[in-house]
Amino acid sequence: MLGFGVVGYVFKKIGIPLAPFTLALVLGNRAEDAFRLSMIGAGGDLKVFWSNGLVGSITTLAIMLLFWPVIDKAFGSVTRMLRPAKA
Repeated sequence: MLGFGVVGYVFKKIGIPLAPFTLALVLGNRAEDAFRLSMIGAGGDLKVFWSNGLVGSITTLAIMLLFWPVIDKAFGSVTRMLRPAKA
């Protein structure tokens, strides 16, 4: 408990949010085990994550949210280039 308290204090001091750390700590092992089992069941084929509409949409949404800062920056720079300069 003392170790996690120190980690929480350090994270708070340097401005890192605690929620992602907590989620990773609690769900990390289960998510890794589920991913490993699904890869074994599918024979290593990643198409299993797009096997039907619901699973595919959740997987696509998760990937988009993971890369959202990059997507936002790319579309922001394109929008700035297309916008006419104000005089």
